[in-house]
Amino acid sequence: MRDIVYLDQIEQAEALLKPQRIEVLRQLAVPRSCTEVAVELDQTPQRVYYHVKRLLDADLVRQVAERRVRGIQEGIYQAAGRSYWLSPRLVGRIGLRRTRDRLSIGYLVDLMEDVQADLAALDLARPDLPSLGVSGDIRVRPEQRQAFLEELQQTLQDLFTRYGGADGDAFRLAVACYPKGDPDDRA
Repeated sequence: MRDIVYLDQIEQAEALLKPQRIEVLRQLAVPRSCTEVAVELDQTPQRVYYHVKRLLDADLVRQVAERRVRGIQEGIYQAAGRSYWLSPRLVGRIGLRRTRDRLSIGYLVDLMEDVQADLAALDLARPDLPSLGVSGDIRVRPEQRQAFLEELQQTLQDLFTRYGGADGDAFRLAVACYPKGDPDDRA
């Protein structure tokens, strides 16, 4: 099972985006038969198999085993991933991607789309895949915002200059800074 399955085909999104299929996928986080899932969801095995078949066709579920039960072969299925990401390309970009001010929310949305696509392309099953995730909350008074942004930009520029050579493993560094919660809720 992969950590992330990146959906970039409309057929996959159509197969996934049905409430009952999402429930079937949740049940298939561990390998199970359609009969076992049917019991959990209080449905018939035939109805569950219908959904499993559509998920199989879209590569969102895999048959991982088979067993003989009362003279018939019963498939054991498992979800293909722990989470599913929809590619923004499925909806399509409304308007052209344009150069934006690096301090705008639009630039951040474009950056997040790029990061999402980059992560989906990685082999996340590799335990030796070097990465780093850091998250924290910072409180900045309005009169300090400009100084904070300038210091952050200078710190990052220093890192890019120090480690920006042609030798070694290539990494992408993306930093997102955005308001936490609804700005109107702050007093």
